[in-house]
Amino acid sequence: MSKKSKSIVRSGLLLTLMTFASRIMGLIREMTKASFLGTGLYADCFSVAFMIPNLFRRLFAENAISVAFIPTFKDYLAKGESDENKKSTQEFLHATFTLVTFLTACVVVLGVLLTPFIMPLFCKAPEAGSADYAAQLEYYLLERSETAALTRIMFPYLFLISIAAFFQGILNTCGIFAPSGFTPVMFNGIVIVSTYLLAPHTSNPARAMSLGVILGGSVQAIFQWPFVMKTGWKVGVTSIKKAFSNPGTRKVLSLIAPTIVGIAAYQLNDTVSTSLAKYVGPGIASSLQYSLRLQELILGIFAVSIGTVILPDLSGFANKKDWSEFNKMLLQAIKIMTLISIPITAYSLITGRELISLLYKKNQFDDNSVAMTLGVFRFHIAGLLFIALNRIMAPAFYAQKKPKLPTIAGLINFASNIILVLILSRPMKGNGIALALSVASLLNTVFLFIFMKKMESIEVGKLARGTILYALKMCVFSVIAAVPTYFVHKLTVDYFAGYSKIICYGAPIVISGIVFALIGVLELVITRDEIVRVILKKVKK
Repeated sequence: MSKKSKSIVRSGLLLTLMTFASRIMGLIREMTKASFLGTGLYADCFSVAFMIPNLFRRLFAENAISVAFIPTFKDYLAKGESDENKKSTQEFLHATFTLVTFLTACVVVLGVLLTPFIMPLFCKAPEAGSADYAAQLEYYLLERSETAALTRIMFPYLFLISIAAFFQGILNTCGIFAPSGFTPVMFNGIVIVSTYLLAPHTSNPARAMSLGVILGGSVQAIFQWPFVMKTGWKVGVTSIKKAFSNPGTRKVLSLIAPTIVGIAAYQLNDTVSTSLAKYVGPGIASSLQYSLRLQELILGIFAVSIGTVILPDLSGFANKKDWSEFNKMLLQAIKIMTLISIPITAYSLITGRELISLLYKKNQFDDNSVAMTLGVFRFHIAGLLFIALNRIMAPAFYAQKKPKLPTIAGLINFASNIILVLILSRPMKGNGIALALSVASLLNTVFLFIFMKKMESIEVGKLARGTILYALKMCVFSVIAAVPTYFVHKLTVDYFAGYSKIICYGAPIVISGIVFALIGVLELVITRDEIVRVILKKVKK
């Protein structure tokens, strides 16, 4: 096993710990939001307002620029450390930083100016002649004005987080993952503290959270700067003309457009789903966000960590044309995702109600909010495996500088989600929107496998067979473990009913988790699972 291949787990373990802390803090942030806002008017307003700049963040900052930037930066580093190469690399970094700050500043200004005009897309106006038209109109006007105000407050977050993403790209390419992994922890902590401290002094708690978002974004950028300087690479600006004419930035720009659709289809679907949810009924948009946050806690711990770690390594193997190690690393990463995602899906379906109640049920988040979020969560979690696989498979295309293929898969994903949402949202409400996202993610995974056939460097047949067989194995193991866990869970829920919130909901979750995990581990040990042996071997080393 090469040193590069071993770096998946070695580098990934530290990043996973950071990401775990980040997702926990993100969940606490959502718990704070649930406590202050519930699933009412201000919760929906904040969800939509944060969604808009957050979409641009995911498209232009973390996903598109990082995925387009890292392979290009890797190419510069691979040329050697001569004075001429260092100079051209430094010019590339200055040009890219200038490009990032200039373009995101333009988007922020336009976003702030155009916010009032795009609000009708996210707020449903009442129908004239309805029985309670006056009340609905008052609700609509308040919703529209508050969503616009919150959006304007949070739009500058895009500028701040884009700078942070640029710093992260430099650090990750240099093999430094911890600082970038820790900044989301700080961000979520600042949002939480800001909500508690500022809520009594603002017109509503949503505005306090919005101010926390801006403060948190500033810290994410500032915190990484010293670590970037320690790498020896300087961050500065150059002229706009030089920024657009630099060969490296032109290469990055050529990758950005297809990358946006290819790797961000899930985020685009999330945005469309949330905006359409406003037309289905009150509280659905916020329940979708609560459910997605819980899902992303699970997803982000492993999928984001492994995806972030393997992209520079895959790019390195592709540059050296070491396709044997390239395929080995990709298949290992896919199997690790399968080993994690399928059992967690089964466990979450059993304990979903208690998980949501334990995390969110408080103050404004009542039994109705729990029921609404639970229905959505069950359909969201069904797509966990496919979303995780998409985040692992997409870097394989970008590492080989073939962004057009995942772009097509992303377009299919996006179109199918919109069609399914329109079909399913009316009869199934929020559940239908969540199901549409899961089915669209499945289609994206299928088409990514199909399009891999166009790359001779990837052993698609071996990759697909290995993935399907291992997934079937995990499904069987999960069902075997889920049956006794279900009955144990039912007994513990009845036994601890009436106790305090933590014991009432927490005890069944913990006991059921222990039972499920013990059975699962026993199955893996008895069958001498190959991936577990690989992970244990790497951890020991």
